[in-house]
Amino acid sequence: QVQLVESGGGLVQAGGSLRLSCVASGRTFSRYVMGWFRQAPGKEREFVAAVSWSGGSTYYADSVKGRFTISRDNAKNTVYLQMNSLKPEDTAVYYCAADRSPVATMFRSEYDYWGQGTQVSVSS
Repeated sequence: QVQLVESGGGLVQAGGSLRLSCVASGRTFSRYVMGWFRQAPGKEREFVAAVSWSGGSTYYADSVKGRFTISRDNAKNTVYLQMNSLKPEDTAVYYCAADRSPVATMFRSEYDYWGQGTQVSVSS
């Protein structure tokens, strides 16, 4: 069992930056693919980014490519999402997720554990 706790959300103006963090419990964090998803009001939860076990491979949704960076620190059981050049359309609840399979995926059904989410609001 893995428990995930996100933090770092808040209100920011368009063009600003935020860094989200997700701390995982358990001793096998380094064996999980980690992902970030988001869900805006009235919309389905969508993939944002994922990072491989080692952190050597990263994957992004087209909508955030070049603006967001996912990274992980296995020694701290933490995954990060650095968000730059934020836009109002980035407003959503952001969720951290863990996947036991060795292959990173953008499909939310593949992820086994989820955090409670953190709100990101971007004003125009």
